[in-house]
Amino acid sequence: MGPGRLSQALLLRCRWAVAALGAARCRDGLVSARPFSAAFPLRAPQPPPGRGRPPRAGGGGRWKGAAGAGGGASDGEEEEEEEEEDEDEDDDAELEELLGPSPLAVEPGAQRVAVVHPAVKWGPKKSPLTTAELQIAEAVALIDTLQNWTVLEKIIIPTKNPDKKFIFGKGNFQVLTEKIKKLPHVTAVFLNVERISSLTKKELEDAWGVKVFDRYTVVLHIFRCNARTKEAKLQIALAEIPLLRSNLKNDVSQLDQQRGGSRYIMGSGETFMETQTRMLKEKELKIRNALEKLRRKRSLLRTQRKKREFPIVSVMGYTNCGKTTLIKALTGEAGLQPRDQLFATLDITAYAGYLPSRMTVIYVDTIGFLTDLPHNLVESFSATLEEVAYSDLIVHVRDITHPETTLQKATVLSVLKNLHLPSHLLDSMVEVHNKVDLIERYKPTEENALAISALHGHGLEELKEEIEKKILMGTGKKILTVNVNLEGPQLSWLYKEATVQEVEVMPEDGTARVKVIIGSSAFARYKHLFPNSKIFMP
Repeated sequence: MGPGRLSQALLLRCRWAVAALGAARCRDGLVSARPFSAAFPLRAPQPPPGRGRPPRAGGGGRWKGAAGAGGGASDGEEEEEEEEEDEDEDDDAELEELLGPSPLAVEPGAQRVAVVHPAVKWGPKKSPLTTAELQIAEAVALIDTLQNWTVLEKIIIPTKNPDKKFIFGKGNFQVLTEKIKKLPHVTAVFLNVERISSLTKKELEDAWGVKVFDRYTVVLHIFRCNARTKEAKLQIALAEIPLLRSNLKNDVSQLDQQRGGSRYIMGSGETFMETQTRMLKEKELKIRNALEKLRRKRSLLRTQRKKREFPIVSVMGYTNCGKTTLIKALTGEAGLQPRDQLFATLDITAYAGYLPSRMTVIYVDTIGFLTDLPHNLVESFSATLEEVAYSDLIVHVRDITHPETTLQKATVLSVLKNLHLPSHLLDSMVEVHNKVDLIERYKPTEENALAISALHGHGLEELKEEIEKKILMGTGKKILTVNVNLEGPQLSWLYKEATVQEVEVMPEDGTARVKVIIGSSAFARYKHLFPNSKIFMP
């Protein structure tokens, strides 16, 4: 299996050694991470011990709206607000229609599953970075993530070409069929391949007498379990469109065989195929338009962030590698509840934290990556992943205890390259080796990689220092000292618009020397507002 496929994101993640992969279950109502659309206003990060900051106007550490204080809204503004409310109601009604029950949704209830892995023994389809045993272990972990799904049997069957119709050769297919039919109480087979056609799926189900799922179907079902926001649900609905088209072609082909040719729907001038194809196109367009509206809202939030000049750090990695645990350790965010589960995070979530200099940064938790999922599943989540392109720094977290850690790294890097990110983001990326507490005396072999334990806090100070160094280089922020008059507004302005590191008061002349970290635009504003202020560059 090639490392360049995103599900390879997803898409979208893997946090631990194989033995730990399968413990958790997907349960409704457990996702507690704050969606990105709600992440601003952000709760202010907890200040470092002993380092206070003057209270800001408005209080509470939250961002305020653009309305001026004291004045009431004009008639025009009220009309605009009413129009926006009406538009939101129309959008909500349309979203309910788009997010209705999916014809592809797996029937609720328990599933007793036989996991079948086609082991490629040689040729271009064989991955040199993994083994059949590790691949089937990850497949088992996917099933174990789902509530009330149980693995009854794991079967590895060799094949020369997993892309052919029945995956296996005639002899091995017959052996596999006999094994499946002998399994007591089995209700489904999980065929550990990217995707099978609807025709192959039907013929396999006829041969085995049970439901057949591929990786695409299983991961989509996991997404449905974990999706909480409208955006995540819309992206899942978009990912279903290719499957619906494939199923439609198969259904129409069967109908044509039964009826001896296509039939027109009465009075419409369209065949059944044409009508259903048109309806799918219309549904896809509506979903993409709804996602575009959400994308525009995120763009407004991004503009707010830019004005505040908060650096953005995207934390990425293979699914369940420890990203959320790391962000909780870096920010002290008590509301974050990491879960030992595949694809626990489907939405971009953002949390504020401090670096050693007291500079505030925003850590963005992203959806995880996985090998061997079709590219269009990744594309469905492009609206979420595009936020990474606006980061100032990427931190790539690796579960260094996992036996496939090298393959996982290759998968993540391949996906990041396919996202067409700015070259400086890829060049400045910080690689973090997580869970080193499980390996005695671990030392990274990769140059510049940092060894940490997010769970126990080992190596976090060194990581913060590295993040700060990269942020200063990448954002053009300056460290400088300014002389301010304590009776003037400069000190208050600096606390609000920059990161104040030190204040040395000189009471004899009523001034202070203030060491700050300040962005380029804020520095330009400071010089414009206080042209007589003395500035000392390091």
